[in-house]
Amino acid sequence: MKFNIINECKKTGARTGEIITDNGVIKTPFFMPVGTYGTVKTQSSKEIENLPSSILLSNTYHLYLRPGMEIMHSAGGLHNFMSWNGAILTDSGGYQIYSLKEHREIDDEGVTFKSHYDGSMHRFSPEKIIDIQRIIGSDLMMVLDVCPPGDCSIEEWESAVTLTTKWAQQSYEHYKSTKPLYSHSQSMIPIIQGGTNLELRTKSAKELLELNVDNYAIGGLAVGETKEKMIKTIELMNELIPRRKSRYLMGVGTPIDLIECVKRGIDMFDCVIPTRNARNSQIFTSNGKINIRNSKYKNDHSVIDPDSNSYFSQKYTKAYLHHLFRMNEILGLRISTSHNLQFYIDLMKTINDKINNNTFYSWCEDFIEKYNSRNNK
Repeated sequence: MKFNIINECKKTGARTGEIITDNGVIKTPFFMPVGTYGTVKTQSSKEIENLPSSILLSNTYHLYLRPGMEIMHSAGGLHNFMSWNGAILTDSGGYQIYSLKEHREIDDEGVTFKSHYDGSMHRFSPEKIIDIQRIIGSDLMMVLDVCPPGDCSIEEWESAVTLTTKWAQQSYEHYKSTKPLYSHSQSMIPIIQGGTNLELRTKSAKELLELNVDNYAIGGLAVGETKEKMIKTIELMNELIPRRKSRYLMGVGTPIDLIECVKRGIDMFDCVIPTRNARNSQIFTSNGKINIRNSKYKNDHSVIDPDSNSYFSQKYTKAYLHHLFRMNEILGLRISTSHNLQFYIDLMKTINDKINNNTFYSWCEDFIEKYNSRNNK
């Protein structure tokens, strides 16, 4: 995998680039649809490809439990299993494991946990997470990390940073000593932790930068901290991570968050907001967010969003989508999910275009002002 910078905004930290994988070239900055279980809910692989999206995210923890690695290996990896031709990034499952609370036990060498499906016991080590992702065949592999809640004590964060560094070092050594199982190469991404404590973030970043890999992730944000603290943390990361390295901000993803973080040098995003909110009737449009269940859309025969590139958004009306949600029809979830993903993909394409033609700074200030005013009506 290789990361190249194409253009940089002269007034902000925003930049465009490309991540080159054996399964395609991904233009940065980009947003990854979340396909936790090997599927983006309600969408086929072809529909995700047609957005267009050249990468999606899945989850090591969930795929390990179901369908399991025996089936995944016999399928020839996740690309074959889900008929996906683009790139795949797999999260390590560290966040999911940590959230199990009383059902997991962390020690210096890994974590023992109880499956939330059937109560069976399992053991993850940094090395095993790499082995599992070799079987999955993801293009970009996240290391096992420790991700405590945002309100934990400073002692917990110190321990998390120490253990995350140790595990990243073990992961990297194992990564170098093993090879991909399929016909494409794989890259490993360490995760910088430390919450909003800038000293711990600095410590984590400096230790992990010694690995000198091409990509670095910023974890442990969007877990209840204020926007101001999140932004300060990202600004510090922009200063510490060398410009030639790509930066992946994990789990952050309102439209305004994307723009504010691109301004501060972030290249990669993922978040469940567009898909989860879609299933709960919240639609992102060029005129702001709407709740399609609202009665005012019952007899609104205008299209969902005249400015959207989504086929569904041009084909169907707000009244029809309102009706589908009221009747709990699956098509309503498909339309809303497709529309929201298209909104996010289009937003990232616009951001790319604005950076490349050197109008990003003025555009983003105008977009944020208009978007906020529409949502505050």
